[in-house]
Amino acid sequence: MKIFKPKFWNKKNNLISFFLLPFSLFIQLLLKLKKNLSKKEKFPIPVFCIGNIYIGGTGKTPLSIEIVKILKKFNKKVAIIKKSYSGHTDEFELIKSKNITLFKNSSRLKAIKDALKNKFDCVVLDDGFQDFSIDKSLNIICFNEKQLVGNGLTLPSGPLREPLSSLKRSQIIIINGNINFEFEKKIKNISKNISIYYSKYLPTNIESFKNHNLLAFAGIGNPINFFDLLEKNNLKLAKKISFPDHYKYSLKELHELIDFSLKNNLKLITTEKDFFRIKHFQLPKIKYLEVKLEISNKKAFDKEIGRYL
Repeated sequence: MKIFKPKFWNKKNNLISFFLLPFSLFIQLLLKLKKNLSKKEKFPIPVFCIGNIYIGGTGKTPLSIEIVKILKKFNKKVAIIKKSYSGHTDEFELIKSKNITLFKNSSRLKAIKDALKNKFDCVVLDDGFQDFSIDKSLNIICFNEKQLVGNGLTLPSGPLREPLSSLKRSQIIIINGNINFEFEKKIKNISKNISIYYSKYLPTNIESFKNHNLLAFAGIGNPINFFDLLEKNNLKLAKKISFPDHYKYSLKELHELIDFSLKNNLKLITTEKDFFRIKHFQLPKIKYLEVKLEISNKKAFDKEIGRYL
């Protein structure tokens, strides 16, 4: 089933959100009960959590990979921990492609214990800010400049897992995009102790797509962010097609995309996550954009990460 994020999540003072408010309040009550009833387990190794409060599409996995690289500079034997979901094989394969050890389990606690058994001395939780059973050494929360908090309401009235006030449990905020002083002020009003950094994606294989008319498709949390990145780098998008997050493409759908691109003299391009979801089909006509994450004020960021070891 195809599920897209509803447009009203980005609109303030809309009737749909208003009518859904009782459900939002009920879900937040359940979350609060879960938090209060959960017994946190502390581990003898540092646990770094890369999370979000905006549902999907905030760049947790690329940041998790970058944090692993930083921790390795501190001579740490580090692994990524993920909760095992059947539809998230794209993220699992992407992590493994970076030569990073991944431990996944339906229980993050059990995955961390597996890492301990294998003598890892540091772990990075890719997602898990709302998992109250784990005592984390550091919480880093991701935002994207284009969505930030949407209409500012929690599910299902809005796109937030928790209200903005939940950021008081975090120590670092990463905003992918341009500087936003107004949003920074909101964060600092919640906690003056939160450090704020900015990041951006830098394409590394952009040259292979220049001078081509492109058919771009993406099944990620916020496909518009991918399309904007392509256009920002002066690539010519003749057609853009969005699919839901973690979309399971059929071979028939992919062949239809290929046929359309050939008939219209277009080159196909998708995201790295989408590519790892369809890699097993072995379709050489479909290429992906390689990107690296660049964090502003990197030396200060690395130093701050080191303080939590």
